Amino acid sequence: MDNWDEIRTAYQVARNGTVSGAAEALGVHHATVIRHIDALETRLGVKLFQRHARGYTATEAGSDLLVVAQATEDQFTQLAGRIKGQGEGVSGDLVITSLAALSRFLTPALVAFQDAHPAVRVRFLTGERLFRLEYGEAHVAIRAGQMPDQPDNVVQPFMNLNVRLVASKAYIEKHGMPASEDDLRNHRFVGHDSEDNRAPFNKWLRATVGDARITYLATDERNMSEAIMAGAGIGFLSEFELTAVNDLVEVIPQRPEWGSKLWLVSHVDLHRTSKVQAILAHLKAFAKDYDA
Repeated sequence: MDNWDEIRTAYQVARNGTVSGAAEALGVHHATVIRHIDALETRLGVKLFQRHARGYTATEAGSDLLVVAQATEDQFTQLAGRIKGQGEGVSGDLVITSLAALSRFLTPALVAFQDAHPAVRVRFLTGERLFRLEYGEAHVAIRAGQMPDQPDNVVQPFMNLNVRLVASKAYIEKHGMPASEDDLRNHRFVGHDSEDNRAPFNKWLRATVGDARITYLATDERNMSEAIMAGAGIGFLSEFELTAVNDLVEVIPQRPEWGSKLWLVSHVDLHRTSKVQAILAHLKAFAKDYDA
């Protein structure tokens, strides 16, 4: 295909679903997007999109083309990420990704790193999606659970993520304190909306109290924390979060099977760069001081 611009435009239309969304992503006028799509469909002799009131939907032929476009776009993103991370000092964008539950612990660490390296612009991305280090989506990922085994990643042990089962004082005043672990089944709980959530404490909760007793469900960890503090039910909070909250009561003693190991993950192509080495060393030192 001679004209990559047209393919890239088609990719953005499929990704955004609208001409205006593609135009914004590409930084071009919407008329340019329409012209590229029309030219590409004419060259191929097929319709790549179905037009409707809400936007554009890829046809079967369009979906086939977009598989190639996606792969090519990923390769460009991967190349850009590697180039940006090589041959530079401790400056420019630094992208760290982790679970939102680690925010209270990691934010002071990242601020301290930026104080020491003012030329760095920190991008801290939280959530459950696994950002793809091989495509340059992040410099360092902090992941929980079993040791990550993705190819071409350098994985190092970081620290433990410990959680406690707690309730607000308002909840205890209204519903009472569970008399035992067996009595937990008579109480209300805050939990993750997905039954497939892999966190050990979430699995334990569903197995112990049953789905029916989890009466407040959410996908965002911040919302779950706020629900626990507001008295919606008993739930798990990380020890990092508990350091800043006084109005909570531990319901039963902590159990070792609730915890998870945390890992520092970086891609082999960026691992030896000065920026990645600097942040890895900083995070390890920060964790060591925290445990002390």
